Amino acid sequence: MRFHTRKWVKPEDLNPNGTLFGGKLLAWIDEELALYTIVQLENARIVTKYMSEINFRSSAKQGDIIEIGIDVIKFGTTSITLKCEARNMMTRETIISIDQTTMVNVDEHGKPKPHGKTSIEFVKDRL
Repeated sequence: MRFHTRKWVKPEDLNPNGTLFGGKLLAWIDEELALYTIVQLENARIVTKYMSEINFRSSAKQGDIIEIGIDVIKFGTTSITLKCEARNMMTRETIISIDQTTMVNVDEHGKPKPHGKTSIEFVKDRL
């Protein structure tokens, strides 16, 4: 799995228990999946269609650095399906795993639009 981004757990990210609020982590993940999809499909109009079971496996505390990793499972005609994991960068302990998230490429009217992609592309290879 390729880990693409890091987030620093700050006081405003904590729940009343003093650990990372799950909703904050899910927002970070959804944003990272959207950014990854925008780059892969070369379209800024992307929506999250589906997210499978979310498995919270451990927690994080203030000061921890979280890494978010993504792997492509498959390319559909109008979508891309991704696997995601967030882990503690220092301990490598998995905090959350999501087996499948489907991101859909849409047109200016919000309707699914074919993207024509069949494999991962790296920006450096497009230049």
